[in-house]
Amino acid sequence: MTDSPPLISVTDTELDELRARLRHTRWPTPWPTEGWAAGTEQGELRRLVAHWADGYDWRAQEAAINALPSRFADIDGTAVHYLRFDAEHPGALPVVLTNGWPSSVLELVGLARRLATPSRYGGAPEDAFTVIVPSLPGFAFSPQRPVLDGLPTHEIWHRLLRGHLGFERYAAHGGDLGSGITSRLAAAHPEDLVGIHLLSVANPSGYDPATVTAQEQAYLDSLATWFSDEGAYLHQQQTRPLTLGYGLADSPTGLLAWIVEKYRAWSDCGGDLSARFSDDFLLTQASLYWFTRTISTSFRPYYEYDRGRAHRLERVDVPTAVAVFPADLVQPPRSWAERTYNVTRYTRMPRGGHFAPHEEPGLLATDLTDFFRPLRGRT
Repeated sequence: MTDSPPLISVTDTELDELRARLRHTRWPTPWPTEGWAAGTEQGELRRLVAHWADGYDWRAQEAAINALPSRFADIDGTAVHYLRFDAEHPGALPVVLTNGWPSSVLELVGLARRLATPSRYGGAPEDAFTVIVPSLPGFAFSPQRPVLDGLPTHEIWHRLLRGHLGFERYAAHGGDLGSGITSRLAAAHPEDLVGIHLLSVANPSGYDPATVTAQEQAYLDSLATWFSDEGAYLHQQQTRPLTLGYGLADSPTGLLAWIVEKYRAWSDCGGDLSARFSDDFLLTQASLYWFTRTISTSFRPYYEYDRGRAHRLERVDVPTAVAVFPADLVQPPRSWAERTYNVTRYTRMPRGGHFAPHEEPGLLATDLTDFFRPLRGRT
């Protein structure tokens, strides 16, 4: 384990090139439409691009990123970056937090700090966690896995926590892609997990349609509607990710348009991005993908799952908490989650969306703390 100062170092030449590309964006002919119904609205995108080119202070963001408690580990030939937030209370329960797409570990920093030092946020020191936040392979700070059929991410996480860091028992939390990784981690290593906390759940591998309740059918209908209305990105990233990657790796404006639409559509912002995300937050996420050239490699989990390289989840028997945020992509009922998981806690949150660790870190930290408090003795 080694410190990594600096984690990211962008040269003046790279920064000047980005700004030149932004200033010389070749804009498409506008459609006679208004709003976001057909995709990213050009007026908002032009405003963000102008700020990215002139006004956005990358150097300040770079310094803040480099000040984070970064570490690197080699896990069977795969380099893994992770953040480690030590608990304020000795002997604390370790927890690994995993983000989704189009996010990064930066989304989890506020949550991690609340969990590691709860007394700073009105909590009790004995509720502290030692928090590990690994960067997903191919997402900004961790290089992609060297081969398509290499060690799956959940196994990399287990070897990081159990072998490299020496934690005998630990907890796990995830949303979006992180929910799938966390679920597979628990299914593969139930003896090492005290419990898992999820923001979304896997569909059961099989079920009798005759047993589906009215509430579950409403959920399945909403899922089908979401795929029809919002799933174009998913199909593209599953089937032809490289074709998309060339354009997004070459155009910072295109890259920003691709991800900012998701921040707006999937969050509890009521159509106003600024209600949940500052310009600096959005542009820093885009800048990470840009400077590290990882937007294309961030698509790999979608492609690999579609090609059957990630097995379907059969059953998770460790204690499981599910937190459902009202503006997330879908809201699975408890009975649906119970078809696959040993659900011992189910919480419907009053507000928040797909990016809950950033949107509502306080609500999420409280739910995590309350769920794991009675499980701490299992370590």
